[in-house]
Amino acid sequence: MQRQSGFTLIELVVVIIVLGILAVTAAPKFINLQNDARKATLDGMKASVQGANSLIYAKAAIAGEEGKPIGTVKINGTDVNLVYGYPKATKADLEAVLDIDTDKEWAIDVTKKPEGVDAIIRPFDFDPGTTGDKECYVTYKEAASGGTPTVEVKGDDC
Repeated sequence: MQRQSGFTLIELVVVIIVLGILAVTAAPKFINLQNDARKATLDGMKASVQGANSLIYAKAAIAGEEGKPIGTVKINGTDVNLVYGYPKATKADLEAVLDIDTDKEWAIDVTKKPEGVDAIIRPFDFDPGTTGDKECYVTYKEAASGGTPTVEVKGDDC
């Protein structure tokens, strides 16, 4: 008589339980993808701000405005206020320089910001005033005499 070979029901249940445990331990790593994507978006915004600063400074240098504490240049027909050749940290000036959608995607705050920072650029749906101590924004500090603006990502709590 030939004996049948195969898996028993208990063996199959054990394999399913082991796979379930592996899925439960691996799932949180993949669920956090939205935070990683938002952090990457903030890194992109930082690069955009730095690139815009370089272009504005070049335009200010051509106009002879780069060393002055106060100046202006025209960008796409809009006057942009400058501080030592770089954009001033106002909503209107940063909006004009970055050309971003501040109605649906991004917000520029000059009031709800950490101390020592002149403005923050944040995702539209993230409001530091309602999220407590969470940080999910790009900071902008105006240039000082002979220096460049400071741009940093604060994205640990996105």
